[in-house]
Amino acid sequence: MMAIEKPKVIICDPVADIGIEMLKAHCDVDIRPGLSEEALMDAIPAYNAAVVRSATKFPARVIDAAANLKVIGRAGAGLDTIDVARAEEKGIAVVNSPNANSVAVAEHTFALMFALVRHLPRANAGLKEDRWEKKQLMGTGLAGKTLGLVGFGRISRQVASRAQAFGMHVQTTQRRATPEKNAELGVDTVDMKTLFATSDFISLHVPGKPENRNLVSRELISEMKPTAYIINTARGIIMDEKALLDALDNGRIAGAALDVFKEEPALGNPLVAHEKVIVSPHIAASTDDAQQSAAVTIAEQILNILVDSPAENPLNLAVVPLDKVTPHERIDPRRVETLIQKFDASDVFTNPPIVVRSGENYVVLDGATRVSAFKKLGHPHIIVQILKESNNYTLDTWFHAIRKIDPQALLDILGGIPEITITRSDLKTVQADMVEHGGLCYIQTADKTIHHIQPAAGANHLDALNKLTTAYIDASHVTRTLHQDVDTLLAEFPDLAGVVVFPVFTLDQVLQIADAGNAMPAGITRFVIPGRVMRLNADFDFLTSDRDLTEKNDWLYDMVMERLASDSVRYYAEPIYLLDE
Repeated sequence: MMAIEKPKVIICDPVADIGIEMLKAHCDVDIRPGLSEEALMDAIPAYNAAVVRSATKFPARVIDAAANLKVIGRAGAGLDTIDVARAEEKGIAVVNSPNANSVAVAEHTFALMFALVRHLPRANAGLKEDRWEKKQLMGTGLAGKTLGLVGFGRISRQVASRAQAFGMHVQTTQRRATPEKNAELGVDTVDMKTLFATSDFISLHVPGKPENRNLVSRELISEMKPTAYIINTARGIIMDEKALLDALDNGRIAGAALDVFKEEPALGNPLVAHEKVIVSPHIAASTDDAQQSAAVTIAEQILNILVDSPAENPLNLAVVPLDKVTPHERIDPRRVETLIQKFDASDVFTNPPIVVRSGENYVVLDGATRVSAFKKLGHPHIIVQILKESNNYTLDTWFHAIRKIDPQALLDILGGIPEITITRSDLKTVQADMVEHGGLCYIQTADKTIHHIQPAAGANHLDALNKLTTAYIDASHVTRTLHQDVDTLLAEFPDLAGVVVFPVFTLDQVLQIADAGNAMPAGITRFVIPGRVMRLNADFDFLTSDRDLTEKNDWLYDMVMERLASDSVRYYAEPIYLLDE
């Protein structure tokens, strides 16, 4: 059978990996940033879709060369770098992600505003150069000041809500004014001249269309108060840079903050070096959250145009049959019962278990208690997060701090398990002993005595390990820990009897045990998984209903895409502590 050729996509500018992976699932993707216009014209006939940000331009002559192009995706809001009219004439769709960067740009607008009024760049540089310029750095506040917003779209509304939180009066001007709607948001609507004449801060939020070139003209700048500041995180084309420079040189305005310029990179631009100007290199939209949201939104729109099959869930979430989900470790029944009570009292499903595929089944790496609770409740399906690349996670080991039992009583209980043998060892040699003799683990008691534990002759290694852990879990209180130093643990747990230290297992070992229908002891393996989904808060009634898998997965996909598009998703790269587990 002839293979079906996949659509071809060219990525012209850097975008978040999550969007690229979505496209790769259905298309052949080439990543070719930094192409000149001539090189792009030569390359573009081979592609069905192109993804750009602000660096790569798609003028009419590039579009004319795009013989097979069906869609141009702009990972961001502005379309001023694309000849949209020419693309429409050629039947090429142009899609963008206007909601993706709204919060990021609004936050950067305030970062620039604060830097202006509190002289933060000068304060930082001076102190690092051993200058204490406290008296020279008198700032001004935002509360009670008037913020004028030129344009009142998505970004501008985000700016307005933050300004109101700081106690600022907000006014705006629009080409097509909607004063009634603006008033509902607590924003006054004025004409352009009034806005420039009465605002203490002016922030620009209009697109870089040809009709907006030099919108902020010499005439408008001349209307500004001498104490006023102007901030531009929109497009450089809308500012008359020569008029702004003259106003700054002559002291007619207090200062400016610029993230965008008419010519970029803005090297050698006199505004960049001006003492009354704070600058950044077009980074207002450059946050992890904004870039991921933009990439996902664009990938989804491109896939909707290029392929008939539905796009995969961008966060690798899926609703799967519970009978296909297999824990790799044993479960503490007490924890299952506690979780069932939480499920009964909740309307939402929060944290999906983490799984990997193994044949037709899914092996649970983290979240076995949740899976067991769902099975005991009789639910047919569960939401899981499927890890697809082994390099996306690492496998480590928990140690078990055994508490609330006398150390000798603990050793007596373990000594009565026929499947294991216990020998004295020392900290310097016990690791080597475990490797040489196939040891299960070692226990260091509170008096720092080392006990090496091995399977008895003829005993199954996994059975012995499970008998061992079951015995001390039933007889004591066990806390998982990352520490194996007894002094550190005693400081945290004065009732410590000892700590069990296990060897590090491999993923292959874990999967082999699960595939054979067996399970490891609870709480030994520790999977370190970046990018895990938490606080999904999926409707419990819909998830546990009798709807089929296709309908539930469509519902899950729509829910995730809606949250990504509305900036409701945050990515945290750093480790975290959860205090409500």
